[in-house]
Amino acid sequence: MKPIVLASASPRRREICTQLGIPHVVFPAESEAAMDPSLPLAEAVLAVARSKAEAVATAHAGETVLGSDTVVAIDGKVLGKPRSAAHAAEMLRTLSGREHQVLTAVWVVNEDGEADGFTETAQVRFATLTDEDIDGYIATGEPMDKAGAYGVQGIGARYVAAIDGDFYTVMGLPASVWRFLRDRFGKKW
Repeated sequence: MKPIVLASASPRRREICTQLGIPHVVFPAESEAAMDPSLPLAEAVLAVARSKAEAVATAHAGETVLGSDTVVAIDGKVLGKPRSAAHAAEMLRTLSGREHQVLTAVWVVNEDGEADGFTETAQVRFATLTDEDIDGYIATGEPMDKAGAYGVQGIGARYVAAIDGDFYTVMGLPASVWRFLRDRFGKKW
């Protein structure tokens, strides 16, 4: 069976695909649609994943393409990737000692043009962070390319007090993607 085309440059999504035994090649979408604030958050994230998959599928006819997007939200506000160290510190202070949501959406376009997707949500509770915690974590550089300014699979794990839901959803690609590809699209590896 041919590998899927992963429409993402995320090393975390590549790692999850490898861990789950999903053969894949990487062909990131060149641009990303902005989230539509008029949609419920789960639908808005799914629309971004869909735009990535559809953009890459046009260049990969006859192949199965998977697009994905992850957002961190707290109090109804989406925390994207930090623009600066000060912005990362602001995000981490917002998350400190509180619960937030991580939503990861998946959209698949198969070789016949058939498409479908889903969004998974995990609840994450952060430990209370000191200024020293925040400054030390930012100094590692890890928060700078992560939604919400932390990586659950790295040093940021030390600040996660609890996860209610799929760890891999928080990391960037739900583990259920394997079953979705098998059950919905007949992929068997």
